Amino acid sequence: MEPVSLQDFACALDPASLPRVLRVCSGVYFQGSIYEISGNECCLSTGDLMKVTHIRLQTAVCENPGTGQTMELAPNFHGHFHPLTGPQSYGTLEELVSAATQCSKKLPICFLSTHRITTETRVVPEDQPLMLEAVEMHFRTRCARCVLDTGAHQVVLHLPLSQKGPFWEWKPGTPRTLLQVLQDPALRHLLFTCPTLPWRSLILRPKYELQAIMHMRRTIVKIPSTLEVDVEDVTASSQHIHFIQPLLLSEVLAREGPFPLLTEILEVPEGPPIFPSPWMGSFQKGQRLCIYGLASPLWRVLVSTKGRKVPRHFMVSGAYQGKLRRRPREFPTAYDLLGALQPGRPLRVVATKDYEGEGVENSGFTSLAVGDRLEVLRSGQAHGVQGRDIDVLVCQRLSDETREEEEEEFEEEAEDQEQILLPLYVSGGFVEEMSDGRRYSLEDLTAQFSLPCEVKVVAKDASHPADPLPSFPGLRLEEKITEPFLVVSLDSKPGMCFEIPPRWLDLTVVEAEGQPDQPAGSLPVATVEEVTDAFYYRLRKLPAFESQTPPPRPPKGQGLSGQKKQSGKERGVKSSQVLELQQPPLLPKAKTKTLPEVSKGSSNMYSKIPAHKKGLRLTKPDTKDRAY
Repeated sequence: MEPVSLQDFACALDPASLPRVLRVCSGVYFQGSIYEISGNECCLSTGDLMKVTHIRLQTAVCENPGTGQTMELAPNFHGHFHPLTGPQSYGTLEELVSAATQCSKKLPICFLSTHRITTETRVVPEDQPLMLEAVEMHFRTRCARCVLDTGAHQVVLHLPLSQKGPFWEWKPGTPRTLLQVLQDPALRHLLFTCPTLPWRSLILRPKYELQAIMHMRRTIVKIPSTLEVDVEDVTASSQHIHFIQPLLLSEVLAREGPFPLLTEILEVPEGPPIFPSPWMGSFQKGQRLCIYGLASPLWRVLVSTKGRKVPRHFMVSGAYQGKLRRRPREFPTAYDLLGALQPGRPLRVVATKDYEGEGVENSGFTSLAVGDRLEVLRSGQAHGVQGRDIDVLVCQRLSDETREEEEEEFEEEAEDQEQILLPLYVSGGFVEEMSDGRRYSLEDLTAQFSLPCEVKVVAKDASHPADPLPSFPGLRLEEKITEPFLVVSLDSKPGMCFEIPPRWLDLTVVEAEGQPDQPAGSLPVATVEEVTDAFYYRLRKLPAFESQTPPPRPPKGQGLSGQKKQSGKERGVKSSQVLELQQPPLLPKAKTKTLPEVSKGSSNMYSKIPAHKKGLRLTKPDTKDRAY
């Protein structure tokens, strides 16, 4: 095949003959509009091969041959076209007849006028087809006997040869759609007329988009047919050529097989490693990998160790078979208590820091001492300093077990007195009070309890002999992550399998020849993978973690001493304010005898605090600085 322009090749191409292999005869560097949108560029050099796999009509360029004006028509354009057989128009009927005689055309011939023709008996509208049957004398004037087909009947008209046009030869037949015109090779170089367009005659030039595969190019190349490049069809002599098309692991995941798939690494993404595992060092160009398919289950849990100065981080698969036992959770702020509160699940904690209750102006706010036991009930709102509403936790102070019996008769009064409020910004420490000795699987634990959660691995995963999790005194289950992983093994070590997240480790590979080895039985996949600190903090930026808003800041005031002085001066006025809480109401209307008398001194503040066990410190507020 002789070299032709890409446009001529596209126009003559039969889609049924695809794919076709082309060789570039005159290369160019181009950056078309489609590449500007996608941000990609393509360079075609002389001698390059491409395999055209698809062709798509983008638009049809409609040109006025007289003025050179153009417009683009969409492939679904609804107008109809009539082909004009001549390359030019004729000024009079005599010129039309003379041209037909010179070309040895026999009558009748069909033509149309791009202007309206007015006779004594009828008006012929523009673009109305007429059939010229003969030239004869009519009332001593040489006329063209023409037949007008109105649909209902035919009308004979005698038009003088001096009748002015312009006139165009017209090929009889049914009107054609845009696609019919562009797909008919016999109409490729003809002029057309279309009643719905403003021009009397026009030229149609299709604009195609060719989709091709090129050697060592990962993406499909999309080339406009209007690109000024000559190509040669070498399909017959290129049957032995194999076009190597690189793939990303994300693309392998998206096409869902077939698996197992033997591949070879072409490129490793730049950046620090995400796993410190030994197999990460094997990811080099030329290394062959066997991809076995999608890992199951899809979810994983991000885990951090506790009890060491430098924590380590792991990603634990949902297939982990070790047994875990819950450990008491630690809460640095009251806001963290709110995040752990679940409907229908009592949450009891013990204070690990003293809290004096500064910055609040309502008697519902109470000081806490180390060892105080609380049950978190619900969230609410109450008045803070300067009359502002603040978010609080409604808690119940729990009596010591040794005093429960003697206080039974005062249960109702004590319940009213010991209901306290904690602003969410309280930075005192709390530790969960729990007695749960059950052994949970990872799946049951994440289904029954909210994360984060403190655990201890009491039985390692039997399928993972090198399970590192039991060696740590405590673990914090940070967040549950749902992400597809691919099960992969090194071709040189088919028995060692690991799981790769294409989202964060998107290797560029190419399909390799050969049959991958299928391990007998289930694939031995490690269910625990340590992650680097950099990757851990990258995961912490995921939307699941971004939803964890920081705790509220304490209200701005005049400083600690200023707040105490102002609280003493305005205590009598502000104590009468009504506490505003979310439903249900925080404090029922209490009897006068059950309310603590604040004016008697600060020693009554701890009258209901249980006796502390050995090792816990009980502190009293400094009465010199506090005004009641």
